[in-house]
Amino acid sequence: MASELACTYACLALFDDGIAITADKIATLVKAANISVESYWPSLFAKLVEKKNIEDLILNVGSGGGGAAVAVSASASGAAPAAAAPAVEEKKEEPKEESDDDMGFSLFD
Repeated sequence: MASELACTYACLALFDDGIAITADKIATLVKAANISVESYWPSLFAKLVEKKNIEDLILNVGSGGGGAAVAVSASASGAAPAAAAPAVEEKKEEPKEESDDDMGFSLFD
């Protein structure tokens, strides 16, 4: 996990400075931070950056992506497929935090 995080920060630093993101530059930054990572991490992150725009990744961090598409295919007999029922989202009630007053004593008694 630390290797991934170090490479992520290195990519962000390079992007922020407008420097081309390469495996060598990621490895150099990680080494300068005194973090040891496996040799394949910088190249994996460099390949990711080649295919994806970092600015889009940053801006869409909290978007959560789209809902999963349900693929419906017709059966071999030609019968109509059954419609998938929409999933009902249950609201979980968060447990109420108990205070010391509820227990009859407090930290400073």
